[in-house]
Amino acid sequence: MTIAILAVQGAFAEHGGMLDRLGAAHFEIRQAADLACPFDGLILPGGESTVMNKLLRDLGLFEPLKERIDSGLPVFGTCAGLILLADRVEGGERCFGGMDVTARRNAYGRQLGSFRTTAPFAGRPTPMVFIRAPYIAQAGPEVEILAETGGHIVAARQGNRLATAFHPELTQDETVHACFLDMVRSSRRRN
Repeated sequence: MTIAILAVQGAFAEHGGMLDRLGAAHFEIRQAADLACPFDGLILPGGESTVMNKLLRDLGLFEPLKERIDSGLPVFGTCAGLILLADRVEGGERCFGGMDVTARRNAYGRQLGSFRTTAPFAGRPTPMVFIRAPYIAQAGPEVEILAETGGHIVAARQGNRLATAFHPELTQDETVHACFLDMVRSSRRRN
């Protein structure tokens, strides 16, 4: 099992460190040629969603990745990655979509609005780091809500798409990444 990490902008290296701790093989996608390497799951890191959306298109990564995601490739988006997976984006543009959610960009304000908290993720207390974070303002009936904090949805899953408004890769807690790896394993067993 190999996980690809989009590495055109944002906090991609920290995801690699988390996957190392979990013993999962991984590599970074920086250019279209990197798509030739086989992979079973994809991580879309935090960063700046508008810049990432533009770079995905400029580097020729958007269409091939969208095709794989739409074909069922397990994908995990954190912060900006959540925005890239949302069908609707308040204050921004749609990118890959596929999750029946409305993401509110910079929902907690500017950098000074960043914070840490602990809240249940799929029932387990999990540390959460929010940096200029979005949240899910609305979720459709097929979306499984995995975490809420302050009355806002901050983690959800729909099919093979997992998204968090927070940065689990900036903590030592492996819960969210382990959940994603379980999704990838389940997908591989089905195919």
